[in-house]
Order: sequence, then C-alpha cells, then structure tokens
Amino acid sequence: AFRDDENCHKQVSPIRGGGSRNTSPSGRVGSRNTSPSRQKVIKTKPRGLDEETVATFGKVVHPDVQMEDNIWAMLPEDLLNEILARVPPFMIFRLRSVCKRWNLILQDHSFLKFHSQVPSHGPCLLTFWKNSQTPQCSVFSLPLKTWYRIPFNFLPQWAFWLVGSSGGLVCFSGLDGLTFRTLVCNPLTQTWRTLPSMNYDQQRQLIVVVDRTDKSFKVIATSDIYGDRSLPTEVYDSKIDKWTVHQIMPAVNLCSSKMAYCDSRLYLETLSPLGLMMYRLDLGYWEHIPAKFPRSLLDGYLVAGTHKRLFLVGRIGLYSTLQSMRIWELDHAKILWVEISRMPPKYFRALLRLSAERFECFGQDNLICFTSWNQGKGLLYDVDKKVWSWIAGCALQSFNSQVCFYEPRFDASVH
Repeated sequence: AFRDDENCHKQVSPIRGGGSRNTSPSGRVGSRNTSPSRQKVIKTKPRGLDEETVATFGKVVHPDVQMEDNIWAMLPEDLLNEILARVPPFMIFRLRSVCKRWNLILQDHSFLKFHSQVPSHGPCLLTFWKNSQTPQCSVFSLPLKTWYRIPFNFLPQWAFWLVGSSGGLVCFSGLDGLTFRTLVCNPLTQTWRTLPSMNYDQQRQLIVVVDRTDKSFKVIATSDIYGDRSLPTEVYDSKIDKWTVHQIMPAVNLCSSKMAYCDSRLYLETLSPLGLMMYRLDLGYWEHIPAKFPRSLLDGYLVAGTHKRLFLVGRIGLYSTLQSMRIWELDHAKILWVEISRMPPKYFRALLRLSAERFECFGQDNLICFTSWNQGKGLLYDVDKKVWSWIAGCALQSFNSQVCFYEPRFDASVH
C-alpha cells in the first residue's frame, strides 16, 4: 500500500544526500567513467513498495544474501518482534507479504508493545493536497531522505483540510454538508474516527496534542476562524470522548491565527495588547504575556521546540533588498525575544525571490521547516546543529498542498 512517490525518483534516493549538488568529475551523474567502480543504478520492485536505489561511486554492489528459511522460521516470537519493531515503519508493509505469520505479527498487540518502546523513526514531513477532489498524501522521511506516497482513500468524502499532527496522529477538519466536523486518523494503520460535535458548532482554529504516556489525545479549539471572539475555548479529551467548555479568550487583536503548543501551553501572537496570549491547558485559562516583538518584523510565526523552548520566526526589513529571515527564542524569565540565528542570504533569495511572497513555517523537535508557496521549495533548519539544508523532492511543489511535521507510529490509537 505504501510506495515511493513515483514522480520524485530522479530527485531523491535512499542513499545519496537530499538534493546536494556535486560538481566534481567523479560525482556528476551521466559523466563518462571507464573504471570498474562506475556508478550503477539498481532498480528493484519489492512487494508493496516501488523504490529506486542509487549505488555510490567506489562501492562494490553485492548480490542479495540468501537467508535460510528454516533459521528465520525458528526465531522466537519476542526476538522477531524486537527485530521488526526496529524496521523503519514505511518498510514494514514490505514484510506483510513475506508470510502469514509475519502479517499477523505486525497487527499483534505484543509487536505494538515492542514498537512503542523503541526510539522513534525520526521526523517526517507530511504533505496533503487534493487532485480532482481526491485526497493525496506524501511523506518525506528525513532519516531515509525518501518520499513515500500514502493512500488516503480511507477517509470520508467530505471537504476537509489539514489541521496538524502529533504523536503519530493526524487531525483534519472540514464540512460534512453544512456541519463543521473534526476527524483524527493514523495514516500507517489507516484507522480514523470522527469526533463528537462541539458545544458551539462553528468552524474553529484547532490544534491536536497527543500524550503518549496515557495513550490519549486532546484537540483544542480557540476562536472562530472568521474572528468571532465571543466563542469560548473548547477542549476535546479522548479519554472521556467529549468536548468541555473553557474560558473565553479575552478581547485581543490577534496578529495571526497560527498557534504553537509548548510545555502544556498554547501561544498566539497579539497586536493589541502587544505580545502573546497563553492558554494554560492544565488550568484552563488565558493570560497575556507582554513580550514585545523585534523591530521591523514583517511577519512572524510561533514555533514550539523541545524542553519548553518557544521560537519566533519572521522577516525583518522594510525594503526587499534589505530583508532577512531571523529566528528568536523567548527568554521566559526576562519576557523578551533573543535572536539565535539568521537565514543565510543565498537561502533567503532562493526561497523568497520577492518581498511580497508568502511562506509557511512550522517546527518539531527543534527542527524548523520553511516552505514557499510560489517557489515549491522546502528548507530545513536544525536549531541544535545550526545547519540549513534543502528538502529534496517534488511533493512540496503542489500550490494547494498543506504541510506539517509527522511522526510515523503504529501504536498511535484514534480511540
């Protein structure tokens, strides 16, 4: 069911770097090389997954090692579960067709228990769009540097859009006829469910939060998407399967409807009064934080990091020739933004050629992703390593695509 995005084969390979340019004679694809170690392209079509593997220069290609069936058949079930739990999630669908036993193991509770205890596969980017009203989804694995297409025909046929993702679950909202609906799904297991209707059934700004310790999730609904401030905040809790009404957000002038969830707190930018609105999920109330924005900030995005870190990303400068993209971190003690990085000019010019161009920005685990609506490009910044890198592939080039970080997990339940 899962396969590489077939339109991106020439741009992405599981072994070589994601889109890096190599101008050396030995690195050019298609250059003449008569040595025995010339580059070879090996195309394989394993069951359930189409993949193109590019061998690097100077590396001898070995034939497939023949595994002894009788040895693998005698493996104890816990050892087999230990091995399978460490296989990248997108590759596991390959193994379902090996034999009936393996197919059953991948759906077994004991396997899910092992899977939940191993380290995460690593961050991925999920892109969602509609092609002739048919939902389409591709996932870019940052560890594997490969795009995978996920079938999304298991969802209901009503108009919905991507809200976001957390802990292996992806949240969508939309209209089922005239009714505003919210659904949560696990793309790996192809399971989903529609949440109950809110107490105030209107289109809202939403964010999903997964708690892996008690295997539950919450969906927070703030103000009306069209700016109605009279609606109270509502929170859905999967443990009780209902929405509860919380405090109405105080009358403020929001800069943006974009939200960031960090350390059990929800943050939004405000113009009047200037600063941030913070919602305490544990206590259920709003408070204002007077953190003034940097001067000449044109557009700002709040991005949540790990260990209570909150980032502000935006453009600085009045004229296009003097603009730059910068990243600040909130000093919670002093209540001020401290600059921690600037996007190098070559990346800024390539991402945003015009000052009026729009971009999207979102983050996870101290990774910040930039996408440009017009350029069809994706740029990644690692806050800890202070490294900038392009995201290879073509799945970001769809004009109407929506993008978010995604963590593939089999053990993420929608119930």
